[in-house]
Amino acid sequence: MDSNPAVFDSSNITVSTGGRLSVLVVEDDPEISALVADAMTTHGFAADRAATASEAIEKLCGFAYDALVVDLRLPDADGLTVLEAALDRYPEIVAIVMTGYGGVSEAVAAMKRGALDFLIKPFAPGQLARLLASEFDRRRLDRENRQLHARLRARRDFSEVIGQSPAMKRVFSLLELVVPMNSTVLIQGETGTGKELIARTIHRNGPRAAQRFVAFNAAAIPESLAEAELFGHAKGAFTGAVTSRVGRFELAHRGTLFIDEVGLMPLSLQAKLLRALQEREIERVGESRPIKFDARVIAATNVDLAQKVKAGEFREDLYYRLNVIRVPLPPLRERREDIPILAQHFVATCSRLNNLPVKPLGQETLRRLMDYSWPGNIRQLENAMEHAVAMSASLGDQPIPVEALPEDIREPGRHPVLPTLSIPEEGLDFVSVVSQLERDLILRSLEMTGGNKRRAARLLQLSRTTLIDKLNRQQVDTSRAERPARHA
Repeated sequence: MDSNPAVFDSSNITVSTGGRLSVLVVEDDPEISALVADAMTTHGFAADRAATASEAIEKLCGFAYDALVVDLRLPDADGLTVLEAALDRYPEIVAIVMTGYGGVSEAVAAMKRGALDFLIKPFAPGQLARLLASEFDRRRLDRENRQLHARLRARRDFSEVIGQSPAMKRVFSLLELVVPMNSTVLIQGETGTGKELIARTIHRNGPRAAQRFVAFNAAAIPESLAEAELFGHAKGAFTGAVTSRVGRFELAHRGTLFIDEVGLMPLSLQAKLLRALQEREIERVGESRPIKFDARVIAATNVDLAQKVKAGEFREDLYYRLNVIRVPLPPLRERREDIPILAQHFVATCSRLNNLPVKPLGQETLRRLMDYSWPGNIRQLENAMEHAVAMSASLGDQPIPVEALPEDIREPGRHPVLPTLSIPEEGLDFVSVVSQLERDLILRSLEMTGGNKRRAARLLQLSRTTLIDKLNRQQVDTSRAERPARHA
């Protein structure tokens, strides 16, 4: 069909996966199907074939093809059905329809629904290859242009990460090296040091900035649901799986997947994560068909993974797979020079959100902030400044006084968070006492925030989903906390 198949050679075209561009050819005539697929392979594409609409849709569910070539006349359905299914699932797929002379109007309708172009049979397969290559080349140039603009912006876009201390300057220097790469990153730091902010900064300034940033918190999702959330599941895979669902890996395709609290991931899920990172493919729960993905993985932990490896609580091979580039975040107590600018930043942010004038911090207030140990790090400082803004709202434009700070920061050690407990000679029920303390802390945080669960979770330095899970597990009655917050 093609008198000069060597006119164009797309063998040097690759996608971000590092492999060849993939094309699904949907044609019921075996001779035409084989001819088109062979020509695609000759021109450097990876070709797959389907003879019916149902087979094509099944293949599309299992693999993210770069292109679709579909005949408008199929034995079991209209080719438009396949086109719409492909575009619904992969909006960026390049679709070309094939038709006979009598189907031009249908082909035009297909273009209105999202097809790139149509070819009338018989046509030269080389023409199809050139058409696809031209579109992929246009998209590549557009993507490179967007990435260039993102990199230019990135030169000045570490602004959300605040700090001037030597410890933070070392972090900035490391980010400059990490950002332009696609390597896996492990961010290590105590709770509240801003690990997700660093992950988002890496994504926003890197080559995948135009794609999705997808977050997965291994501590916030019950173990029984974590695998389905991460890898997706098929319809009927387990009770309640009434439809198929795409997991976080698929959602992050060509973007960034951020796995927080990776050190708390159960060993069974660690094995599946390791395989996914090694093979760059996943399997949905309830399916055995592999699905390729291309996502940069950034993991974060507030524990020493090397110690967990020694204790047999974390897979050594997964640790090395994640620890390609390590970004250690210093605790706030090791970057005290940054406390004044961070505190004033949080004061300004909270004041603007509540339509209040931005006031400076008093000198004694700053001294008290500098003297405090900040076990909850930046997250605790942010919450303290929100408290201070609320408590000083009635003081006009005076500087925020030390009396506006939370009591545990204003007078550390005098009023400990944990009550002093005496242990009777006959002993006590440890689980019951701890459970009651947890219950009391949750109720107190809800009372302070007028029943606002998001703000209560922030006070307790928990995710909102973790707080709700604890409320449900303890069957806490929140009705007495649902009133206007004291500092709203």
